[in-house]
Amino acid sequence: MHPLELPFSRAGHDRAAHRRTEPDLVGRLRADPSTRVLALHGGRLAVVGQEIPRATLLPPAALLDAPVDASWAFLGEADGTAYLSVVLPDGDETLPPGAAAWAGLRQIVLGQSGALAAAEPDVVLVHGLSVAAVALAGWHSTHRRCGRCGEPTAVVQAGWARHCPVDERETYPRTDPAVIMAVVDDADRILLGHAATWPAGRFSTLAGFVEAGEALEDTVRREVAEETGVVVGTSPGDVVYRGSQAWPFPASLMLGFRARAVATAVQTDDEEVTDARWFTRDELAAAAASGEVGLPGRHSIARALIEEWFGRELPAR
Repeated sequence: MHPLELPFSRAGHDRAAHRRTEPDLVGRLRADPSTRVLALHGGRLAVVGQEIPRATLLPPAALLDAPVDASWAFLGEADGTAYLSVVLPDGDETLPPGAAAWAGLRQIVLGQSGALAAAEPDVVLVHGLSVAAVALAGWHSTHRRCGRCGEPTAVVQAGWARHCPVDERETYPRTDPAVIMAVVDDADRILLGHAATWPAGRFSTLAGFVEAGEALEDTVRREVAEETGVVVGTSPGDVVYRGSQAWPFPASLMLGFRARAVATAVQTDDEEVTDARWFTRDELAAAAASGEVGLPGRHSIARALIEEWFGRELPAR
């Protein structure tokens, strides 16, 4: 099987982690006119373009009026250019000069998915920087205090850690691993589920978070059994890794798998999943084309897993 094409997993920059401990790295880069900056506010990015928004890389001069409590971070470098992010504080939504609007990462990815698939280097670069910036901003927003003693923490390592002055320890961004799987039976049907919180008719692959001390393959089997009653095999090759996708909403890493069912009777848990169905290719194509079934967006690993099984793109609706 060929690798999955996953928009949220593309990057064109070097994170240059070795530079994060350089003295006043962010301050020096802010003073360098060749540096470029991604601006964020309320989880959204400053963009250019209306119908197809794209995160814009601004010169430091465009952020000269940024509030003193804005949060800066070093994202990395590419071809001799350094990149920063700045998270503007809540309240004033004034756009920096050179930006047209604020837009969420999902909206940007959907607009740029074609360019990403074609591997246009400049689009891939900005996209990779944007994913990192949104993930990092989300972590900082929920980790302002020490998890051990509750004291306020200070940003260190160019935005990639927070230091507690009481415990004298540093905390680093964490990512929550979650599995997501295309479950297929011996008749080559795919199992899709409907979550309790979704609009009527929406179906997708099953997914769930990895629990403490649990192997990824065991998570796949447990989640499928808990949500649908379907049994995934334990033989070699019954659970196959297919790819990963950063999912910073707020802090997940989606680990994609193809899983083989050895018992196909469906009994949903009616809490997280209220409906689950087996589909042949013809059945899914007809249901998607008619609008009876709504599928996940093209930016998602769920859609990639489904279309990998299907063999080509499915209707967009």
